Amino acid sequence: MSALLKIAQYFFTTGIKLVSSISIISLAALYIFQRKLVYPSSLNNARTLVDKPDKYNLPYEEITIVTDDNEKLQSYLLTHDSTDPNYANKTILILSPNAGNIGYFLPILHYIYQNLKYNVFIYSYRGYGSSTGSPSEYGLKKDADAVMRYISTNKQLSQSSIILYGRSLGGAVSIYIAAKYGHLISGIILENTFLSIPKVVPYIFPLLSPFSFICSEIWNSEEDVKKINPDIPCLFLSGTEDEIVPPKHMKVLYDTISESSDKDRTGVKIWRDFKANHNNTIVSPGYWDTWEQFAKELVVPIGK
Repeated sequence: MSALLKIAQYFFTTGIKLVSSISIISLAALYIFQRKLVYPSSLNNARTLVDKPDKYNLPYEEITIVTDDNEKLQSYLLTHDSTDPNYANKTILILSPNAGNIGYFLPILHYIYQNLKYNVFIYSYRGYGSSTGSPSEYGLKKDADAVMRYISTNKQLSQSSIILYGRSLGGAVSIYIAAKYGHLISGIILENTFLSIPKVVPYIFPLLSPFSFICSEIWNSEEDVKKINPDIPCLFLSGTEDEIVPPKHMKVLYDTISESSDKDRTGVKIWRDFKANHNNTIVSPGYWDTWEQFAKELVVPIGK
């Protein structure tokens, strides 16, 4: 029996070591490859084929934005004639989700430009589409800095009311921009974005919940949203059946934004939810009516 006991003990301790080794390897792999999960920029050949606005017969400029660390960002700029008496003098800065490329957004760009008559600026984050580099939170924030520098020095855009429109990851980028460059922002539209990456992990990967602390990509919007100028009107669009970002994240952001200074808030904050999941909220009935009403009625054009 003693021999059998020793064999059992051997296999037990060896098994523990093996499981521990596998766990350590798995966690190491998760840490190393987490950016691939957060920024799946190569899905469906999104790095090799990027449609351009001329596919929809839209006039545009293709602009290369150069960041401080010398990455080159592919961008499309669509402007209306600023001398036209009906010129709206509003520009939509589109911040994209974490998958695909800016070509995927062309139908929306077409609608905003042709139907709503707003200028539109959209760019690919580093490592997306035809932009150089590899995506990371640090890098995407550098990208946003470069884009805002371009907008602030562009003759037409710098004299236009800038409305941030961010979906999912783009919402986190929008919150970063609004918190840092609030003096340049006239409105914010957020759809299905999150409090932080570590707080999303347990929702998508319940088994990894105990290990969310290893996330190096944070995007702490829960804190950054507190820094947004209370004079900026904000629209929150939430899918109540979102399977990727917990819907309560959007509600917390809505409740938190300038919470400490609500008595001083002059910018309106609006909440709208839709019975939809993460990716089809944008096509929900009433979505674009709400979007258009907000941009038209609550964002004042510069000079008026």
